[in-house]
Amino acid sequence: MPNPLVPLALLLSVVAGLLTPASPATSKPEATHAHHATTAARAADTDPFRRHAWANYQGPQDMVWAPYQHATGARKQQLRYLAVQPKAKWFGAWIPDSQIAAKVHDYISNAQGGNADALVQMTVFRMVPWEHDACKRLPTRAEQASYKRWIDRFAAAVGSTPTAIVLQPDGPFALCAPRGSTLPSRLVAYASRVLSAQPRTSVYVETGAADWPHAGSQGGVSAAVKILVRGGIRYARGFALASTHFDATTAEIARAAALSKALAAAGYPGRKAVINTSSNGHPYEYGRYTGPDPDNPRVCPSTTTPAAKTCITLGIPPTAAVAAARWRLPAASARLAKRYVDAYLWVGRPWLYRSNQPFVMRRALDLVHSTPWH
Repeated sequence: MPNPLVPLALLLSVVAGLLTPASPATSKPEATHAHHATTAARAADTDPFRRHAWANYQGPQDMVWAPYQHATGARKQQLRYLAVQPKAKWFGAWIPDSQIAAKVHDYISNAQGGNADALVQMTVFRMVPWEHDACKRLPTRAEQASYKRWIDRFAAAVGSTPTAIVLQPDGPFALCAPRGSTLPSRLVAYASRVLSAQPRTSVYVETGAADWPHAGSQGGVSAAVKILVRGGIRYARGFALASTHFDATTAEIARAAALSKALAAAGYPGRKAVINTSSNGHPYEYGRYTGPDPDNPRVCPSTTTPAAKTCITLGIPPTAAVAAARWRLPAASARLAKRYVDAYLWVGRPWLYRSNQPFVMRRALDLVHSTPWH
C-alpha cells in the first residue's frame, strides 16, 4: 500500500479454522472488540498474536467503518465481513509530528475497547523521501530530525500497550538510495530500536515480498536480508512480507522460511514473519497484471475465476492459526508456516481506490462476494 501521495505502480521499477473462539466473519463488531487466542496457545508460545486478544478499531480512522454503520440489510451484512477484521492501520508523514501522539492514543483507546491487554496492530510508514523519491535524494537534516521526533512520540504514545508494528512497507526501496547510502536504512533501524524498546511491542521490519526483490537481478533472499540487517532486524521480533503485493501465500511462506534461515546464518536467529493476506485471494506476481491499471487491479468476478485471469480478492482473514486445515495449504507449506510465520495480517486495503482513498462501495462488495474465504 503506497504512501497516499505515491501510486502503487511505481513499486517494481527499482528494485484454522481460526484459533479464535469467534471468527472475524461471525463476531459482532459492536459487542466484541477482540479476537481471543486459546488458553493453551497463550501458555505455550511467546508469539504476541497468540498471547493476547486481538484489538479491533471501530471508528473513523478505518474507512470501512462509516459505510458499514450507515448500511442496511444485505449490504450491511456483506460490509460486516470487512468491518470486523482486525487491521494494521497505516501511520505516516501525513500525520504531523505535533499530532501523532494524540492519533496513536485515540486509535489504541478505541481499538482496545477497555481491554488494556488486547494487541493493537499498526503500520509505520514514516520515511521521507520514500519509494521513487528515495532513489533520487536522501533525507535532509530537517527530515531526519522530524523522522526521529515523530518516531519518539509514536513510541511514547504506545508505551506499555501490547502492539504489533509493521515497519516501513516497500522496504526494497532502501536499496536504491543515491550513491549506495545507508541513511534511510539507518533511520528505519532507529525506529526498530525505539519501538522495540517498548515493553510489549513486537516490530516486524518490512522487506518486500516473495516476488520483490525477486531472485536474479534483484538479489532475492540475499537482498531482502541486506534490507533487514541494515534496517534493524537485530532489535525486531521479525519481518513483514507482501504489504503491497499479491503473490500466493504459499510463495510468501517459502520466502519467510528462506529469510528466517538466512538471518539465522547471519547471526539473527529465531526471526518470524507476518504476511499480508488482505489482497491475495487470487494471487499473481506483481509484474504480470494484464488489466488497465495495476495500481487499482480489478476485483475478481467470482470465487471460481480462472487462475490465468489476473485480478484480486480478499485472502485468508487475519489469524494466528497459520497452518490451519481451513486454509487448504499444501502439507509442506503448512509445516513451514507453523515454524516460521507468526500471523497472517490485513495490512493492505484493497477496498480503497488504489489501496489509498477513497472507500469504493462497489469494490468492497465485490471483494466480499469473490473471496474464497468468506
